[in-house]
Amino acid sequence: MILVRLILGSLARLQSSRKERSRARRSGAGLWIYAAFFVALALTAIVLAIMGTGEKGMGIALRLTGRLSFLFFWPAYTGAAIAALFGPRFNILAQRAGDFGLAYASAHLVHVGLVAHLVSTSQPPITEAIMPFFAVGVVWTYLLALSSWERLSKLLSPNLWRALRNIGLEYLAIVFFADFVLLPVRVHIDHPYQHLPFQYLPFSILIIIGPILRIAAMIRRSGLLWSSKSSPVVSR
Repeated sequence: MILVRLILGSLARLQSSRKERSRARRSGAGLWIYAAFFVALALTAIVLAIMGTGEKGMGIALRLTGRLSFLFFWPAYTGAAIAALFGPRFNILAQRAGDFGLAYASAHLVHVGLVAHLVSTSQPPITEAIMPFFAVGVVWTYLLALSSWERLSKLLSPNLWRALRNIGLEYLAIVFFADFVLLPVRVHIDHPYQHLPFQYLPFSILIIIGPILRIAAMIRRSGLLWSSKSSPVVSR
């Protein structure tokens, strides 16, 4: 628990180090970081208390925490694109993208802990199959969080950090795409007489729309989409 508090405190300090943020926004960001973690932790505790710590309970807890993490990730991933495409009224999403990203990293700590427990109790073939793909996503998650630290961000040029952030975000989007789109399709292929798990549908739609929004915003910024009289573009 001490380690978790240190990590959460570090995430909060990363956000508060941005000089351009006002004091109110910094305190609000810290609140979101702690709230995201404790909501994920509370969901896990409730599920495991009701369903037990066996395979069923762990499976439900993993799905819930994964979806909660995604709900924070998606506005961090698409916020700037939405603002660029739909105008100043959505600038708040672009301005808060970093806050959403740190809240995602915070909530994801619980999901990572559950996955680590699953890996430690699973057969080696399962571990070998999922760990490299998942582990790279975890590395990107916390590398992106660290990029919010002002001292670290000064080590590389803004353009290089921007490129790294985009690569990391796209990799994480692929991880969520595999979870919300490829996995349900594979389950349906392996068990054709079962209905597709439609509880994935809202998340599947969002993770498919996300890259479309980002590509459209990139085209919009290049001046190839709509006219120059459109609303101001919020760049990443």
